[in-house]
Amino acid sequence: MNSVPYERKNIEEWFTLYEKMVRIRQFENEVEKNVQRGHLHGTTHLYNGQEAVAVGVCSALQNGDYISSTHRGHGHAIAMGADIHKMMAEMFGKITGYSKGKGGSMHIADIEEGNLGSNGVVGGGIPIAVGAGLSMQMQQKNNVVACFFGDGAINEGSFHEALNMASIWQVPVIFICENNMYGMSSAIGDMTNIDQLSERAVAYGIPGVTIDGNDVLVVKETMERAVERARNGAGPTFIEAKTYRFKGHSKSDKQLYRMEEEVEAYKKRDPLIQLEQKLLHVAIEAAGRIKAIHHTVQKEVDAATEFATASDEPGIDELYKDVYAIREVEL
Repeated sequence: MNSVPYERKNIEEWFTLYEKMVRIRQFENEVEKNVQRGHLHGTTHLYNGQEAVAVGVCSALQNGDYISSTHRGHGHAIAMGADIHKMMAEMFGKITGYSKGKGGSMHIADIEEGNLGSNGVVGGGIPIAVGAGLSMQMQQKNNVVACFFGDGAINEGSFHEALNMASIWQVPVIFICENNMYGMSSAIGDMTNIDQLSERAVAYGIPGVTIDGNDVLVVKETMERAVERARNGAGPTFIEAKTYRFKGHSKSDKQLYRMEEEVEAYKKRDPLIQLEQKLLHVAIEAAGRIKAIHHTVQKEVDAATEFATASDEPGIDELYKDVYAIREVEL
């Protein structure tokens, strides 16, 4: 048994992880409500069910580290400390958003917090992550990059080329495959001929591991080992986090490719419920704190929606701004 102070420290860390997952879940629920009400334009890809991956991974990072994200990137941004007011404003297409309302759901970046941006191209963030990691290596910085991508990206050319380059140059990148069992509407079993996607790591001579992506403590522990390895100059690691998305691929997904019984079965492994049960088992005050966390976070999300609603839309003068990068050239 660990000492009591050490256990208490762990419990406080668990509550912090839990609050972050709740913030992602309730933010996504609010986004979905506003999509259904017709308040948001464009598509959205909700992160419900996968919260343990983003929170577990990002909790193992430090200042100066980076992430690259995907089209399903709200959870990654929030786990990295993004301002949900600015995120919600971006969803609403308002000038106060991260991309001044021009990017929407799939184009949120927060460089100051280490988020290199979400990406509408499947696998598009993988070479970006390797480039960022190579930059850190060349500058002799002791930082790493966490690269998120879905199971649908592992058959893209960008995946293979980027992992090969990262492996031969020992770039400090941790590749995190969020295997939520479906690449859009295609089951992963129909798209690959291996049981564990982490086996792909063998081809590049790097460690590969498959974990329960619904257990935030397992994700965090696994990520910490991979981060330590990368910081010590030993190169990349491939982590397959098996999880499940509770919602459709996007707002227009009728989900005809999977049965409701399957979805309900996976919801019993909800990452929030798993950590709740652990907290209730070890902390006598857990029930009250869990309730308080939900209440506090919901107030934050409501305030973010009010901020977004009250913000102005970008004016016509913004139309041609941020289109080109201005560069001074010496003649």
